[in-house]
Amino acid sequence: MIPLSVPSIKGNEWKYVKECLDTEWVSSAGKYVDLFEQKIAEYTGAKHAIATVNGTAALHISLIIAGVETDDEVIVPSLTFIAPINAVKYVNANLVFMDSDKYYNIDSAKTIEFIKNETIFRDGFTYNKKSGKRISAIIPVHILGNAVWLDELVPLCKERNIKIIEDSTESLGTRYTKGDFASKHTGTIGDFGTISFNGNKIITTGGGGMILTDNEKFAKKAKYLTTQAKDDEIRYVHNAVGYNYRMTNVLAAIGVAQLEKLDKYISIKKSNFLKYKEAIEKIDSLTLADVPDYANNNYWMYGLQIDENYPLDRERLMKKLGEYKIQTRPIWYPNHLQKPFAKCESYKIENTLKLVDKTLNIPCSVYISNSEIELVIEKLS
Repeated sequence: MIPLSVPSIKGNEWKYVKECLDTEWVSSAGKYVDLFEQKIAEYTGAKHAIATVNGTAALHISLIIAGVETDDEVIVPSLTFIAPINAVKYVNANLVFMDSDKYYNIDSAKTIEFIKNETIFRDGFTYNKKSGKRISAIIPVHILGNAVWLDELVPLCKERNIKIIEDSTESLGTRYTKGDFASKHTGTIGDFGTISFNGNKIITTGGGGMILTDNEKFAKKAKYLTTQAKDDEIRYVHNAVGYNYRMTNVLAAIGVAQLEKLDKYISIKKSNFLKYKEAIEKIDSLTLADVPDYANNNYWMYGLQIDENYPLDRERLMKKLGEYKIQTRPIWYPNHLQKPFAKCESYKIENTLKLVDKTLNIPCSVYISNSEIELVIEKLS
């Protein structure tokens, strides 16, 4: 089997985990949790990083601290893994789904159009004209490692008091090179950024996540809420509802080792992407989805785009490759069509549906071999 995306454990992971086991610091306290937070903050340029048990927990806590309340609305992309969508429901808020741009990201132009034309700013908050509900936040998701274009969206959201929670779970290592945020890492532009270290991400802790923020007050509250809201941990006094969302020392130890290899991984994944791209461009009716020219990408996932003139549609191509033990996956089913969210508002969603129909993600593990890449290309030809 050529897997879609598996982790690479080739650095100091065993050494650091052994230290945790030898010293018996294996739970949610220990030097590696603090060290991983410090290293992620340094790498991304965020002032504060708070480790969590997974990326969804990071989103949940960010929504709470952002002030999203019951019956509020949060603007989200339809095309994303379902985690940020579910997290909005965890705080009993409602969803407003947006379309995708050509890079699979939330369509900034349509989102701006929606905010300007379909909402009203009153008493310091933005309200949806159609529903009458307060729009308290937006979650731009940096899909497949591609940075969302935020130059015009961010100032409008700040003007309208809409908190920005960047979902950077797929884009660790992606930095803007052009525009107002040139040199900034994804996840460091909004009020919050979130990262995932799930097993298929560019670096992994098995599970695990991280909250990024430049706001010291937000950072302190995030640390407080993710550790069961302990006001007096000796006497078990809790003055708020807390969550058992702290990353363990063992997972953080893996993360520190993985982070040491991240730049190398990005370089390898870019090289593999270009190998694929050069070969796929020679195959009629197939292309490899482009990455934005305004950012240095982490090349997390490779999206194969299938033109209608190709002899096989997405489902049949996925089946054919599977017969050769080549694992592929379609991109996510649009969330505005998912059963739990089908009654939520969606705004001019058109491109999302086209992208879903024609996209198949192909094997992209860091250490996929040249022969494996050549086999994938051969079976596509």
